[in-house]
Amino acid sequence: MLKDYREIYLSIVIPLYNEEESLKELSQQIKSALDKYTSDYEVIFVDDGSTDNSYKIIEEINSNDSRFKCIKLRKNYGKSAALSIGFREAKGNYVITMDADLQDDPSEIPEMISLLEKGYDLVSGWKKIRYDPFIKKHTSKIFNFVTSKVSGIRLHDFNCGLKAYKKDVVKTLKVYGEMHRYLPALAHLSGFKVTEKVVKHHPRKYGTTKFGANRFLNGFLDLLTVIFTTKFIKKPLHLFGFFGVLSSVIGFFIILYLTLLKFIEGASISNRPLFLVGILFIIVGFQSFSLGLIAEMITRSSHHDEDIYIEKFL
Repeated sequence: MLKDYREIYLSIVIPLYNEEESLKELSQQIKSALDKYTSDYEVIFVDDGSTDNSYKIIEEINSNDSRFKCIKLRKNYGKSAALSIGFREAKGNYVITMDADLQDDPSEIPEMISLLEKGYDLVSGWKKIRYDPFIKKHTSKIFNFVTSKVSGIRLHDFNCGLKAYKKDVVKTLKVYGEMHRYLPALAHLSGFKVTEKVVKHHPRKYGTTKFGANRFLNGFLDLLTVIFTTKFIKKPLHLFGFFGVLSSVIGFFIILYLTLLKFIEGASISNRPLFLVGILFIIVGFQSFSLGLIAEMITRSSHHDEDIYIEKFL
């Protein structure tokens, strides 16, 4: 736990895993970009269980400048967990997140903060020209397109590590699993004002990316979680009821079709596979609708968090 809880102007949260080669250069870049802008800032490195000398290097950086701090996790929990802990400890009125691999440019920070000061709650970086491997670059396009359509907010780059937040956003959002990919969508669906800014992106200078292919499946599942826990958490019947009614209607028309065949052509319907399919759709429909009703009753009986709707008091 970090000791000093004095509120400051700016916090920079940097999750990292085995980035020993880039840390000194990154700290110099941050100081060069910010010292002429403000001295009232802190940099919180969150060492996500690194097995190299990352923590020792941050200790050395801290000995020369106490504004650079570090939280070391016991093992590699993932970027979302690291960000969540960094958000918890951040004391700044504005919070910046960026990656530790030198691909994000700290010189973008002042302009991103200026957008926050104009009324936005979250500014997401857009790597319009990006230096990533071919597969990562093009799968990201698919990911961004699907996330935009599902979440209802049009952004070009949801997963850019460089983002700027007002304090209220990072203290409100719950980040777990692979949710770091969807922070702009979560903020938008929670009522915060979100925009994006084109930012410079640099080729990776040291090492290789730490993310594997399983992030695509995990990311898709977490997208479903985002939608359910934001759009439907207070009205589960709208989700389960929709699928329940849809399934029941399909089943009803299948049975109606077979019944008409029975009376018009005298055909037997009880031994037809389509008859069983129709019955299955009706049963699943009633079960889904019932599940929605039960979830709705649980939600109503445990609804005691009206404060999450309040933006401010006058």
